[in-house]
Amino acid sequence: MAVMHESQRETAPLSIAIAGGGTAGWMAAAALSKLTGCAVTLIESDAIGTVGVGEATIPQIRLFNRSLGIDEGEFLRETRGTFKLGIEFAGWRKPGESYMHAFGNLGRGAGLLPFHQLWLRGRNLRIAGELAAYSLNERAARAGRMQMWPAGQGADLPWAYHFDASLYAAFLRRFAEARGAVRVEGRINSVERDGENGDIQALALDNGDRIEADFFLDCTGFRALLSEASADLEDWSHWLPCDRAIALPSASDGDPAPYTRATAHMAGWQWRIPLQHRTGNGLVYCSDYLSDDEAEATLRAHIEGEALAEPNRLRFTTGMRSAPWTGNCLALGLAAGFLEPLESTSIHLIQSGIARFLAMLPRRDATRVMANEFNRQSRFEWESVRDFLILHYAANERQGEPFWDRCRAMPLPDSLATRLELFRETGYLHRDHEELFTEPGWVQVLVGQGILPRDTHPNADALDPSALARLLGEIESGIASLVDRMPTHTEFLRRFCAPQASSLPAATMETAR
Repeated sequence: MAVMHESQRETAPLSIAIAGGGTAGWMAAAALSKLTGCAVTLIESDAIGTVGVGEATIPQIRLFNRSLGIDEGEFLRETRGTFKLGIEFAGWRKPGESYMHAFGNLGRGAGLLPFHQLWLRGRNLRIAGELAAYSLNERAARAGRMQMWPAGQGADLPWAYHFDASLYAAFLRRFAEARGAVRVEGRINSVERDGENGDIQALALDNGDRIEADFFLDCTGFRALLSEASADLEDWSHWLPCDRAIALPSASDGDPAPYTRATAHMAGWQWRIPLQHRTGNGLVYCSDYLSDDEAEATLRAHIEGEALAEPNRLRFTTGMRSAPWTGNCLALGLAAGFLEPLESTSIHLIQSGIARFLAMLPRRDATRVMANEFNRQSRFEWESVRDFLILHYAANERQGEPFWDRCRAMPLPDSLATRLELFRETGYLHRDHEELFTEPGWVQVLVGQGILPRDTHPNADALDPSALARLLGEIESGIASLVDRMPTHTEFLRRFCAPQASSLPAATMETAR
């Protein structure tokens, strides 16, 4: 074997080994093979299954697909995907009630006043409708409608997707391999490290092969083979106490709705995710209050359609790795931590980790300062998502149920407690830096969970009631009119996924009015 001189080594492509496939591994391989000049090798074993329950996403996934140049129609066909306009939360405040965290804006503001301040003033004057009436996404979702408009020429209706995660991984595998990524079949037996600095030098496989690389991505799921499993994992289960999940796909029972449903149960919650070919179902629960057998019985009693497989059971601890980038290894996906899929953030956290890594792509000798900054940004993102999830649990009124009583009584992180107190005063909200969830998103969950300000913003009090009533009425009727003219989700999906439709510009997707 020829010896590589130092000058040759410096100019040769950076080699990156990805341990593990699944959604995290193949998203990373696809991005690296398309967007960098790195030499990419991915090691996975057909004998090791993947978790594969992440089927719902948020709108940022469109940025990832678009950066890879993926055709949206082809993507939806290949993954049996559907459109998603938001998430319905049923029974989270109390049984029999529901609200939606819909994507996009709420109404429109006036000057420096955001719309929710106008709505709060109108609510006090009894001239405002329900908050949902001012969300185009929610009205369209509940009506089972979907639409696209050319950029800058129509309404703001952001969307995400439901899709089969295993089909998405397979789709990205084909994409990555076509662009030079190399897949190696095998199990990782051991991790060889430098005795002085602890950096990974090679991965030893069960067949005797060794995979060397300059940098390594740990996408091995909860096992975190490269990141040493539980080491350095911060436990957040005192705030998010669910520690089990059971997933069970079922046959479709009708046209797929363009939204995810999360339904609260006595010791956790159930997801319902409609795909083209089936429905994804699952129950996230706390084993302190519900046994595994009781959880399965609860899920089976509440799924719509015939079960299509045996249930898939998962055990987890909610939390994050405080240093996902350590030395020359970066943990992605479940290897980096776990936040339950309540707000469909699992795939997004993979995506944002990849994007952050690409922005900080190291040379051969990964610098400590780069790793520290990556970890700082990761912590900010994970903690802000964590707080948003905690809000759903803590602000409940499900009296007399031990699990929910515990959640209602738990001390909150200071960051969340401060945000809630500010909102309770006069409805003040502030989106920190590049925080994931928007102000309209926080408003929908806060109001949906029954948290309302004690008073309105002083500037809202100066609004003329009759003018405010006209504005609210115009917004509500305008949204209703738009929704009435939109095609059904099923009609739009069928047309959009037709092979000939994928090559057409978005403008052709607009239905004649």
